[in-house]
Amino acid sequence: MLLYDHYNRRINYLRVSVTDKCNFRCTYCMPEEGVKYISHQQILRFEEITGFIKVAVSLGINKVRITGGEPLVRKSIVQLVSMIGKIDGIDDFSMTTNGYYLKEYAELLFHAGLKRVNISLDTINPEHFAAITRGGNVYNVIDGILAAQQAGFNPIKLNVVVKSDKNKPDALEVAEFAAKNHLQVRFIKLMKLDTGIFSRVEGGDGGNCNECNRLRLTADGFLMPCLFCNIKINIREMSYQEAILKAIELKPEAGSQNQTGTFYNIGG
Repeated sequence: MLLYDHYNRRINYLRVSVTDKCNFRCTYCMPEEGVKYISHQQILRFEEITGFIKVAVSLGINKVRITGGEPLVRKSIVQLVSMIGKIDGIDDFSMTTNGYYLKEYAELLFHAGLKRVNISLDTINPEHFAAITRGGNVYNVIDGILAAQQAGFNPIKLNVVVKSDKNKPDALEVAEFAAKNHLQVRFIKLMKLDTGIFSRVEGGDGGNCNECNRLRLTADGFLMPCLFCNIKINIREMSYQEAILKAIELKPEAGSQNQTGTFYNIGG
């Protein structure tokens, strides 16, 4: 079965946020004092996540990405990855992570069935990194990248958020680091959900409304047909199939703005 929306876009990509928590406080993502997290009771259980993905795959989803917050802070994340990895029909199974805990988890995740990782890395300058993340250590991330390579992940992509363009010193240094270490790099211009500021990802396919093929499941069980809209469908109030078909029915032609969510709890 193949899923198409009203604009003849095939919908085959599901992004799943497994937590809104993160060990960083990146300046463009959340305030320095942190945020009020979703309660434990509201967070989707592993059985709910895998049950939803199984239905999504049966309907035509074949690409699944785990996101956060930071997914590696979710307790027993390797178990969840293993559960998802056993679902027949997923051709592309990946995760977006800040890389801080990858040194510990890379090999376990790879053997659990994860195929690819995207790692957020806006700079390799230690002082700049600490400032952007409000205390993070870039060397932990670099160690995580090397561990991911050793585990067998390929390709490994670096996500670089830039304020204006890729020709700034920090972005250029990440690009050089990527070239030396056989990594791919994607430049993502700073986006703002509440004002609808977004653009196409350079080196990737995000931000291109004409070819958007994705749905997003939040950590507390809401299915979103578009990152830049306020439409949220509670998957606990109807069957998973009904929720998926409704999200596709309501998927807009293009994004506008989102005043009900944030990057840290949707997954970007």
